[in-house]
Amino acid sequence: MTIWEAIIVGAVQGLAEFLPISSSGHIVLTQMLLGIEENSLSFEVVLHMGTLISVLIFFRASLWALTKSLWTPDMKEERMKIVWLGVATVPAVIAFKLFGDFFKAAYDKPVLVSGLLLLTAALLFVPKIIKNKTANIGAKSAIWMGLGQALAILPGISRSGSSIAAGLVSGVKAEKAAEFSFLMSIPAILGGFILTLKDEADRLKSWGAAIDSCTTDAYLWGALASAVVGLFAISLAMKVVSRGKLEYFSYYLIVASISGMIYFSINPAGN
Repeated sequence: MTIWEAIIVGAVQGLAEFLPISSSGHIVLTQMLLGIEENSLSFEVVLHMGTLISVLIFFRASLWALTKSLWTPDMKEERMKIVWLGVATVPAVIAFKLFGDFFKAAYDKPVLVSGLLLLTAALLFVPKIIKNKTANIGAKSAIWMGLGQALAILPGISRSGSSIAAGLVSGVKAEKAAEFSFLMSIPAILGGFILTLKDEADRLKSWGAAIDSCTTDAYLWGALASAVVGLFAISLAMKVVSRGKLEYFSYYLIVASISGMIYFSINPAGN
């Protein structure tokens, strides 16, 4: 992979991670369109480290408040948010443990990935159909948003889209649902990176070699591109979600899904 190819894929990652259009699905399809023969899951996780930097920068005030709550007695709501973030992480951990091989196999099936974009489009319409009373983040909403994140392990299902939609359906205000969704990505990204790095270390029989394989010049440039574009995408996503226009992305996803299924059904890469 060349540096420019990595930058292109990294930019796609940064944009699609926070806009509800599925970063994993777009990375898989972009790499196949560019003819990049790369371990999709490993490269995606490295790029996710770039988007993790975006989250840490954009939500630095919220993260500091969560940290400060650990020793400040009257910050009960922030402390409970830490608990709910932990609860929301559990479904994805269980899903990956039980169905990890199935999820990984999906990355080599571009027609399936394209089809799952259509499912994401449908999920973004759900909050318009099912509406609940406004509520704060709690056990119910954390579990529902966690289930949305677990479903998004499949490439083509948007992590932010499915988890935000789940939060809205469970009654969480739009801004809070979006922020909680992005904060949920922190343990998910870190966990995914560690697991993938361990797999590489087992394959190469060396942690040093595994780290070297994930820190090539191309990978680092790709991560930088995902971080820079990710900051812009978070800002845009927060504005769109706060205005209750989540389903606007569905129209793009419908076109992208149908186009992808047709193209990869004809192209040998889709077989």
